[in-house]
Amino acid sequence: MKSTPVKGTKDYLPQEAAIRDYLQNAILETYQNAGFSRITTPIIEDAVNLDKSEGGENLNLIFKILKRGQKLSSALASGNADEKSLSDMGLRYDLTLPLSRYFANNRNDLLTPFKVIQMDRVYRAERPQKGRLREFMQCDIDIIGNPSSDAEVDLILTTTKALKKIGISDFTVKINDRRILKSIFAYAGFEESDNEKLAIIFDKLDKIGIAGVKAELTEAEFSQNAIDKFISLFESGSLDLDSVAKVCDAEYVTSLKYIMDTVKKVSNDTIAITFTPSLVRGQGYYTGTIFEVEAKGYSGAVAGGGRYDNLIGKFLNEDIPAVGFSIGFERIFGILIEQGYTIPGQKKRIAVFYDPDTFADALVYAESLRNEYMVSVFARPKKLGKFLNKLEAQNFAGFAVYGQDDGIKLFDAN
Repeated sequence: MKSTPVKGTKDYLPQEAAIRDYLQNAILETYQNAGFSRITTPIIEDAVNLDKSEGGENLNLIFKILKRGQKLSSALASGNADEKSLSDMGLRYDLTLPLSRYFANNRNDLLTPFKVIQMDRVYRAERPQKGRLREFMQCDIDIIGNPSSDAEVDLILTTTKALKKIGISDFTVKINDRRILKSIFAYAGFEESDNEKLAIIFDKLDKIGIAGVKAELTEAEFSQNAIDKFISLFESGSLDLDSVAKVCDAEYVTSLKYIMDTVKKVSNDTIAITFTPSLVRGQGYYTGTIFEVEAKGYSGAVAGGGRYDNLIGKFLNEDIPAVGFSIGFERIFGILIEQGYTIPGQKKRIAVFYDPDTFADALVYAESLRNEYMVSVFARPKKLGKFLNKLEAQNFAGFAVYGQDDGIKLFDAN
């Protein structure tokens, strides 16, 4: 049997788990203080729901669950079994689809607008590499039932407050609107059916520049007239909201300006927020505002989300406005661990050793120390020095031997 975890998953040592708990609790407390309520949903979803969720490339990364018993036998015996006939469930690839189903199922018991927290594990059949796990934590807040841009403002302010609470302060919020993207593509003369392909190329603007975007559009054999008209939008510099207003519905620009101005006003201009026309976000279910947070020292976004006004309607046959923001917990955790992160104000951990027949008294002694320390009680080992080395390697700060008068000995004081 293998003792290592499955590729793309991780075991966490006690100190790592403690840091994960601290960070998640700090994020959760911030969310709850802003009036959001936590729910949980199963990690398993019906295959039909997952397949119709418009999750973009994530739909190719679903862990599918085989049918069981006679259903599986019948599917195999049919002679023309494929993925859909062999599988009827899958693991959730994000928390948005499960939330949409949850709201549809529990709508009558929920307050609307529904301000909701989800902090849980999700699964994607990624090729394992640094920064890409198959099992990872997402920390989401969503507002369901509020069609106004006030919901976006609330999410941005709450998410950035949570990031600051866990020590990320040098960041920029990038914001765009999927409807603006579509308007730009339509203005240039591209076919609407090519929007997703165009968005993938345009999303690379920050990395390859406008010349690189033009080269990829040309290589993809789009209309030269459309390419030239599209590129001309950037010839005089970056595309700002005022110039975008000439090629799209004024409502979209007014909405983004309201969000940006309100965030700046409420935060006393301490949150940098900028219109980024090349921001795309991968999920196909986004219908309007989209946003990401980029932080100094972190590659890629540390948080992202957007408005998905049509997804819940797939369950209820009526459009329900919804918008969400997710913190990329694993990326943040990985960087903090590399930087040697320690939990602010954490109590020091010590060990109390006891000899035969003194266990009960040692427990009483340990309890008297727990206001100041985290205390573990151990029978005194024969090779105390070797055991102490292990304790120090596991981030214990010191030890005491019950019954000895010298009290607590701290490792860093030796």
